[in-house]
Amino acid sequence: MVHGSGWFAYLRHDEEQDRPAVTRELLLRVWHFAQPYQWQVVLLLVTIMLVSGLSLVSPLLFRMLIDTAIPERNLSMLNWLALGMVGIPVLNGVIGVWQRQLNSAIGDGVIYDLRCSLYQHMQRMSLRFFTQTRTGELMSRLNNDVIGAQQAISNTLVTIISNFVSLVATLAIMLALEWRLTLLALLILPLFVLPARRIGRVLRDLRRQSMQMNAEMNATMNETLNVSGALLVKLFGREQREVTRFSQDAGSVRDIGIRSAVISRWFFMLLSIVSAVGTAVVFWVGGLLVL
Repeated sequence: MVHGSGWFAYLRHDEEQDRPAVTRELLLRVWHFAQPYQWQVVLLLVTIMLVSGLSLVSPLLFRMLIDTAIPERNLSMLNWLALGMVGIPVLNGVIGVWQRQLNSAIGDGVIYDLRCSLYQHMQRMSLRFFTQTRTGELMSRLNNDVIGAQQAISNTLVTIISNFVSLVATLAIMLALEWRLTLLALLILPLFVLPARRIGRVLRDLRRQSMQMNAEMNATMNETLNVSGALLVKLFGREQREVTRFSQDAGSVRDIGIRSAVISRWFFMLLSIVSAVGTAVVFWVGGLLVL
């Protein structure tokens, strides 16, 4: 059925105005869905700390090997260090599998609850809501947007926590080994943070636009590929016009995807250059301290 004026035109709210900001209240609402999995969250945090800690042990083993075991010809230490170099990756891998299982259980569980809650909420909406909202957009919210939330919970959140734990542990070890080089490395850190914040905002905006464009494309498909929609298209001889409209929607999705990929590539290239320069400076200063 066609509602409103124009071909497949629907009355709808301005999503830019209705989109909620990321506030403390919103984060608490999201956490509400994770509360049933709080013990699994605790275990996940433990595995993250274990994996991050074990990852920092291997460089220390190499340090002991080069500085102590080989110069002192200590065969017993050499054997233990070699065993540790094999055992730590194995243990790290086993814990990583457990971490992945917990991560998936939490992420998929939260998304299951969120999807069911969203569907239940839609069932309570009035008929006016469904006449003012395109079906394709509703399907996009239940599918694409929820999957995006799953990726944020399962991947982004774990990565942030893991990186934070690794950062704190690495700084502690670096300060204990050589505080001057650590301070030098911290001086280079803003060169990473400033571009990351600026480009991150750009990528978030592009991601938001991509989700909106996907919703538009899904709405177009839903309007024209169901029985009543296809009947109206053929009845009024609008096949080519609908093909053109869909091509424009799909082209917008394509263009925003290309733009996001290019900006991401430039961003990582910039970080690689800064990383190479920072590493060279740290090694150069470290060499001066040794000489």
